[in-house]
Amino acid sequence: MINNKLNLKSNLPNYDDVYQILIDMHLEFTDEESQTANAKLILALATHIGDSIVIQQAVNMVRDNTIAWRNKIINKT
Repeated sequence: MINNKLNLKSNLPNYDDVYQILIDMHLEFTDEESQTANAKLILALATHIGDSIVIQQAVNMVRDNTIAWRNKIINKT
């Protein structure tokens, strides 16, 4: 049975380790190289997920959250 719902529950026992892995990936990269690395990582994880519905849910969530964050920053100035 396919579950076409984005899992937002805690699923990582070691958040700090994963965060450090992501930070370390960018060591000695230029901004452009970091953007390229992020895009490649996103595509690798999307391929692993293998469900366009779940990926779209994640994209929508991140986009909406980023717009809300941007608007909050703009309204503070």
